[in-house]
Amino acid sequence: MNKCKELHKLFNSMKRFNFPFPENEISENGIYILFEKGEQAHGRDRIVRVGTHTGLNQLRSRLQQHFINENKDRSIFRKNIGRALLNKAEDSFLEKWEIDLTTRESKEKNKDIDSDKKRQVEKQVTKYLQDNFSFVVFQVDDKDKRLELESKIISTISLCKNCFPSLDWLGLSSPKEKIKQSGLWLVNELNKEPLSDEDMEELRKIIQN
Repeated sequence: MNKCKELHKLFNSMKRFNFPFPENEISENGIYILFEKGEQAHGRDRIVRVGTHTGLNQLRSRLQQHFINENKDRSIFRKNIGRALLNKAEDSFLEKWEIDLTTRESKEKNKDIDSDKKRQVEKQVTKYLQDNFSFVVFQVDDKDKRLELESKIISTISLCKNCFPSLDWLGLSSPKEKIKQSGLWLVNELNKEPLSDEDMEELRKIIQN
């Protein structure tokens, strides 16, 4: 079986979470697989993003950064959703949305940014995420193994010739070519080393445990 098709079968069969999600049912360390309303591949809900975390016991807080915390500079996923929404609306605020305001220096330098508009876009992003995405998670405690599997799963999906977005997919409005071309809310780990047969066997064992 095509490995991407097998991944879709495997992940679609797992317990699905929607917002609001019960944190106590989500492992502290692991990988999350995101699905988006209206997106289909291999006869099932299409995987649109794969992600993990680097810090110890940070999976739950990573999901909060995406779904709840309204700060696009702490979640590249939020930033990419905002980029697509603004670009689709031909909103000139996109230029300001690109600016990272994490540092004090950047905040001082960009005092002219309309904070009300920024909050408005953040709320729009939050609503889109909470209304349209669901996910599954599986536990992987070892950081290096998490990052390796994340990369290989992403590459397996991005290399698949039978996975593509619907004509209405928001990502097609992204200013990021890699998002439009891959059909994934990702720009990193695309088209690299895919999962081997051994990796697939390992993945099945991890998920079945």
